[in-house]
Amino acid sequence: MTQEEQTKYKQAADWIAASRKIIIVPHYNPDGDAIGSCLALHNIFLHLGKDVNSIAPNEFPEFLQWMKSTSDILLYTKDKDRADQLLDEADLVIMVDFSSKRRMDKLEDKVLGCQAKKINIDHHPEPEELADLLFSDVSVSSTAELIYRFLKQTDLLSRMDKDIASCIFTGIMTDTGCFSHNSSQPDTFKIISHLLEYGIDKDFIFASVYQDYSENRMRLLGYALSEKMTILPGLHTAYISLSMKELERYEHQLGDTEGFVNYPFSIRGIICTALFIEKEDHIKISLRSRGGFSVNALAREIYIGGGHRNAAGATAYDSLAGSITTFINQLNYHEAELKQTAIDVEKGKH
Repeated sequence: MTQEEQTKYKQAADWIAASRKIIIVPHYNPDGDAIGSCLALHNIFLHLGKDVNSIAPNEFPEFLQWMKSTSDILLYTKDKDRADQLLDEADLVIMVDFSSKRRMDKLEDKVLGCQAKKINIDHHPEPEELADLLFSDVSVSSTAELIYRFLKQTDLLSRMDKDIASCIFTGIMTDTGCFSHNSSQPDTFKIISHLLEYGIDKDFIFASVYQDYSENRMRLLGYALSEKMTILPGLHTAYISLSMKELERYEHQLGDTEGFVNYPFSIRGIICTALFIEKEDHIKISLRSRGGFSVNALAREIYIGGGHRNAAGATAYDSLAGSITTFINQLNYHEAELKQTAIDVEKGKH
């Protein structure tokens, strides 16, 4: 660790020690990494006797609501006045799992405008200047892994318990797709090994996140794969699109389409996948890839979005059909790259 990094961790530790009221903010549409990271810090600060509040920009899936202190997370969409008051009173704000101010949605102005000291902990590329202290590393599996490192370097790891370890494990597990991508560094598994020493029940966590869906969700998945999955063999790509009417037919709930984008990778030769979800005023797009093909670059080229090389998200202000056409047209420019990536991935199997 460099001297500069040591100084930053020391500064963060001093701010935490001196703080009276701490706010933790995950990103809009928070996923397992955002909520797991948020709650790990939240529960650590409770152990320290701090006045801590977590404020999420909007709701998050039910399958994440088993973690300790989940019920304490304030939703900005439902309790704006209370959230604004807490931010006015805060002396420290910690933002987790996002590198762009727009990921806070309607919370953006209030968070950036409040007088509290600010810390940003994140693993996404090209971070914007959001905070006084930035802890960023794009090489790690997840923000939850960075949270573990943060707790270790600020001498807070001694406050770890089973509940906090479970939150960190959830963040790492979900952001790596159950360790199927972005999880080849030895340090990731050293951390997992240490978390297991706290007695976490990894089987319970897996079942709570991935095996606790409604019947409607399973039928929606079946429909998406049988009726809505399109294969583009020449581009080694598959995509799924779902309209609002189709989602309504299966009584769609928040989080029901989580993971749909990964299923086409079970098809031999698929290198790039996409999921298009129609919303009232935009199209939500999830992008995934294998090998060296960058969907992060693709998201930035054609939509408002970004993320990691092999996992990115984007927003399109177009029709569902128009968003898909734009996607396919842009993929055609990358045809040679997709073919070469498919060859490289196939070689890697042998």
